[in-house]
Amino acid sequence: MKRIAVFGYSSLSFEAMNRLKSDKYALIFIAKDEQEAALVEDKGFHARVIDFKNDDDLRAIGIGTDIDIIFCFYPEDSDNVFLTISARALDKNVSIIAIVDDPESAPKLLAAGANKIIDPYEICGRKTHEMLIRPDISTILDNTVFGRHDLKMAQIEIPPDSILENVKTSDLNLKEKHNLILIAVVDKALGDQLHFVIGGNHHELNAGDVLVVMGPSSEIKQFKNEVEGVRSH
Repeated sequence: MKRIAVFGYSSLSFEAMNRLKSDKYALIFIAKDEQEAALVEDKGFHARVIDFKNDDDLRAIGIGTDIDIIFCFYPEDSDNVFLTISARALDKNVSIIAIVDDPESAPKLLAAGANKIIDPYEICGRKTHEMLIRPDISTILDNTVFGRHDLKMAQIEIPPDSILENVKTSDLNLKEKHNLILIAVVDKALGDQLHFVIGGNHHELNAGDVLVVMGPSSEIKQFKNEVEGVRSH
C-alpha cells in the first residue's frame, strides 16, 4: 500500500484525495492548525498538525521512513519549494508532486527535487486549445456529460504483441470507432512524462506506452479489450 502525505488545503487537495481514497493508498493530510485538521477529518480523511518547516516534524509523519509520495499543494510556490527541498534532503527516493502558481517557479521546484510539476493554467490552456481545434470534443461532451452522464477518463497500457503496436496515434480514429478522445500518451521510451495529443500528432505506439483517453465508460472498456488483444503471427 502506497503511503501519501498531502500538504496544502485546497480544492485540488480534496480532489486528489477523493480519487485516491481506496485500499491501494494510505492518505494523511498535513494541516497547519487544529481548525484545518478538523475540517479535513470531517470529510473523512486522517489529518496531522505539524510545522512543515521543521525537519523533526516531517520525520514524525514518516518522511524518510514510510511515506512514498508527497503532494505539495500549498498556494505559495515558495512554501512548495521549501517543502520539496526539506523532503528531498530527508528521503532521496520519495516521489514529490508539486503544484505551481507561477510558471517561472517550475525550474526551482525541479531543481529542489520535485519529480513532477502540475501547472493548472497550462492544463486548462491545453484543454481550451484542444476544444477549439478539435470540435469532436464538443460532440463527446454532448453525448456524455449532457447525455448519459458517464464521462470517464482512463489510462490504458499497451501490452506486448498488442494489435496497436507500431500503430500511429493519428491512425487510431477513436472518435469514429469508439466515441473516445485521446487526451495524452506516456511514451515509456522517453520516460514517464505525459505528452498531450494536440493537432496532427503522429506518435508511433509501442508496448509499455500508456494512452490517456476520455469518453463513456462502456466505450473505454471495449477499447481496453481491443488494446489487450494480441495480434496474430
